[in-house]
Amino acid sequence: MHDAQHHPQPPVRLDHTAVYASDRRLSAEFLAVVLGLEVGAPFGPFLPVDLGNGVTLDYYEKRDEPIQSQHYAFLVAEERFDGVIARLEAVGVTYYADPGHTEPGRINRLFGGRGAYFADPDGHNLEVMTRPYARP
Repeated sequence: MHDAQHHPQPPVRLDHTAVYASDRRLSAEFLAVVLGLEVGAPFGPFLPVDLGNGVTLDYYEKRDEPIQSQHYAFLVAEERFDGVIARLEAVGVTYYADPGHTEPGRINRLFGGRGAYFADPDGHNLEVMTRPYARP
């Protein structure tokens, strides 16, 4: 029997997740450019974008059916946020203050930070934020 007080288990951390895309290179490069990251070498059918915190988004091409929109939120340093917004503007992608995309060209100030939502080439609803959500 394990005594949790004396032998705590390491936390569970997300290692990677597959992100469906109709064109894996287009979607991976879009995310990498916007976030200021790099696309890694292909790994089997996957094209990875390493977020630098031990988590990788592995883009997987799915051409035979529509891509179901998912939500991915990225916590970025305050000093990185302006660059993300500038790169979205440079590639002509509208960002929004809200997840329903009704407030174009605006950011939010949730939890004392800054945040914005935008769509990737397949319609995944992406979010960048400088403060994590204050959960109850």
